[in-house]
Amino acid sequence: MTVVPLKNLHTFGFDTLAQHLVEVHTKDDLVSVFQGLKTKQFYLLGEGSNSIFLEDFAGTIVLNKLKGIQVHENENEVGLSVGSGESWHDLVEYTLSIGAYGFENLALIPGTVGGAPIQNIGAYGVEIEKFIASVEYYDIHLNSFHILNHQDCHFVYRDSIFKHQLFNKAVITKVNFILPKNNRVEHSYAPLNQLVEPTPIDIFNKVIEVRTEKLPNPKVLGNAGSFFKNPVVTNKVLNEIKMRYTSVPHYKVSHTSVKIPAAWLIDQLGFKGKMYLGVKCHERQPLVLVNIGSGNGRGLLMLARQIKQDVSNAFNIELENEVRLVGKNGVIDL
Repeated sequence: MTVVPLKNLHTFGFDTLAQHLVEVHTKDDLVSVFQGLKTKQFYLLGEGSNSIFLEDFAGTIVLNKLKGIQVHENENEVGLSVGSGESWHDLVEYTLSIGAYGFENLALIPGTVGGAPIQNIGAYGVEIEKFIASVEYYDIHLNSFHILNHQDCHFVYRDSIFKHQLFNKAVITKVNFILPKNNRVEHSYAPLNQLVEPTPIDIFNKVIEVRTEKLPNPKVLGNAGSFFKNPVVTNKVLNEIKMRYTSVPHYKVSHTSVKIPAAWLIDQLGFKGKMYLGVKCHERQPLVLVNIGSGNGRGLLMLARQIKQDVSNAFNIELENEVRLVGKNGVIDL
């Protein structure tokens, strides 16, 4: 049986295998591949920055290589139609180079353009849904292409229809963005709020500086970025935490809810530097779990589950993993 090493296909770098691998470069490739797979098990992969293969995968890896950027512009906005296999950060750089602004807060987020709407990626006060007009996808079961407008994507914090009703049914092929020419620079979140009248380029440079300082380079130390989502909790839960931690950081989401940094919750419980079987909670950014080189899936599950349990016990908050965990037969729950 042919086996495919996955170590270099996901940024966490576990030494795992898959049974087969195919690359998809065109929409015709996509149709051909999935007609051949039919009911066989598969996992769609971009740059592997949001997936961790905990063990050998008993199926086919479909590697997304759908490329291409089309620009259409009028006096009010810049429209972009982008292949889902394009690098996200490369797209951010490209938009800045043509004077189209809005993506700068999302610089250096790893992954592909196709992963952006799935996760509704966001950072420093900006979520990508703000700029998504529509998403084109291939329906595996119907063997046909469709377009979802913004509203039908059901975007919420780090979530979309592609994680639920369309999970394992849809392959995103293209994302259509609109960048208004009068878009205002967002710099209300620390440390961007320290900048005085910043330009989009200033924001871009500062975000890269901060992310480089805080987050380990996956090419040096295996990781998948932020492992957990920042939880959104009720004001009641916040007030209960404030009784013990008066300076708990939080950001208003609505009149009744706030977002608390998961890194702060984890840090209060002393997890920085803790290690299980070669998987460690990073010393500078406890929201990031890292593979020191000898890690395995069992160690990651032990550490992540311990963090989740302790946060639940201490704060009455249930953390959700942002990263997809892939087992022998596909995505598993933490």
